[in-house]
Amino acid sequence: MEGESSTWLAGGPGGADRLAHLIPVALRALDAGVAERGGPIPAGGPAAVAAALAATGNAGAAPAARGGHDVLRSGTPGAEAGSSATPRAPQPAALSSAAGLPLHGVGAERALEELGTLLASGAADPADPKCAAHLHCPPLAVAVAADVVASALNPSMDSWDQAPVASELERQFSTGIARLCYPDAVRPDAVVTSGGTESNLLGLLLARETAGSAIRPVCGANSHHSVARAAWLLGLPAPVVVPCADDRMVPSALAEALAPLGAQAVVVATAGTTNTGRIDPLTEIAGICRRTGARLHVDAAYGGLALCSATLRTRVAGLELADSVALDLHKFGWQPVAAGLFAAREATDLAALTVRAEYLNADDDTEAGLPDLLGRSLHTSRRPDAFRMAVTVRALGVQGIGALVERCCATASGVHGLVADHPALRSWGPPELSTVVFRPRAADELPGSAGDDLVARVRRTLLEEGTAVIGRGVLPTGPEGSPQLWLKLTLLHPHATEADYRPILDAVVTAAAALRTAVVRESPVAS
Repeated sequence: MEGESSTWLAGGPGGADRLAHLIPVALRALDAGVAERGGPIPAGGPAAVAAALAATGNAGAAPAARGGHDVLRSGTPGAEAGSSATPRAPQPAALSSAAGLPLHGVGAERALEELGTLLASGAADPADPKCAAHLHCPPLAVAVAADVVASALNPSMDSWDQAPVASELERQFSTGIARLCYPDAVRPDAVVTSGGTESNLLGLLLARETAGSAIRPVCGANSHHSVARAAWLLGLPAPVVVPCADDRMVPSALAEALAPLGAQAVVVATAGTTNTGRIDPLTEIAGICRRTGARLHVDAAYGGLALCSATLRTRVAGLELADSVALDLHKFGWQPVAAGLFAAREATDLAALTVRAEYLNADDDTEAGLPDLLGRSLHTSRRPDAFRMAVTVRALGVQGIGALVERCCATASGVHGLVADHPALRSWGPPELSTVVFRPRAADELPGSAGDDLVARVRRTLLEEGTAVIGRGVLPTGPEGSPQLWLKLTLLHPHATEADYRPILDAVVTAAAALRTAVVRESPVAS
């Protein structure tokens, strides 16, 4: 980097002015990229994206000829790149722009313009209603703006002396989340995580620390893949898988599975499955766990924020009976990734995370009153993610968040009605949250695996055309409960309407009709 490093810093004296100059450049690049893309995702699939990157000179690689540009073309004093006053030192041969790392900078503005436009033009944009495959929300502008402030100050949440106010804001916010989950508990607590996967890991970890290493995970066939992964990471046995009906855990089957395990089990229930958005019968499951002595963790990464709605919170009744809960605010909550939370009914359970590092949380410091942040996470250095979550909830209030959740769920019900009324589509069932699961009837007219082949091709065709990004899920709806492939729309856009999703349904029907002949011709079963 040429010039004084202070001319590049986002914080400190003048930092806000430097950001005020560069952020508009980044936003113009964002707008230009979105306009260039012109849809929910770039057309052409992976090959087209790779070709676009290659056409830009390997994206980050700056050709040697660019070495004459100013390092920071922003009016900030600094040495001219390549000037006689600041000769370049010989560069090691290993630092080659051919590897994607430029030898010489092009300046802050140009870098933001080029790569910002490239990223936006090649993004899958969750702010477009036709991008509805995953639990991937469009973030609220207030959350993104708050993230800029946090990024500029860059507090690291592993010791109080790096994050004085950020740590107190996190404490207050996490206490509020714990109370949202456990309104009647004596001393609940919550910590910030990277998302549902880490929160589920914590759920099994604290169960192991409470009940011992012989504990056995038990989960529904509808559970998230992270449950089995967490068991593997922790050296626990593979989970006992309980059958489901309508994508919900069957309580009688859970009771049977727990009979030989008793208190040596940790049950993972789900409030909002990935495939369908279904919610397990939490109150009934909690009762079974209480009777057998099993610990209960609820993966509510998707559905947990229904707690913010007076109308919807009854759908997650029983959540307050769990020993621990996983929540994600980068689903319902509209935060940039990552925004996970893990709540525990008993704050003492979180003591299992305690670890000592003399340079971060020395005993004499904590005894003197400095808060211990290291024992609040599995991470050491971590971002102040609670800050933007706290700003968002302060801006909208709990009721405001709940109103956005209600909108998404109401829109999903409306889109389900469009599916149910469409003669060329079949609905899997009414949505419980905001996931609409459906299948073209053309697939049901094909024998064996040919129907699933058609469904898969429809999804990929719309993806490669840049028309829509829709999800997929396998459900036991075939003959004798055999698996079948379904399409799904996960609706997390709080301002989209039924009319915004109708073109996706029409596109699915059109693509299925166009592809049916090819599938029949190529499938040995169908032919």
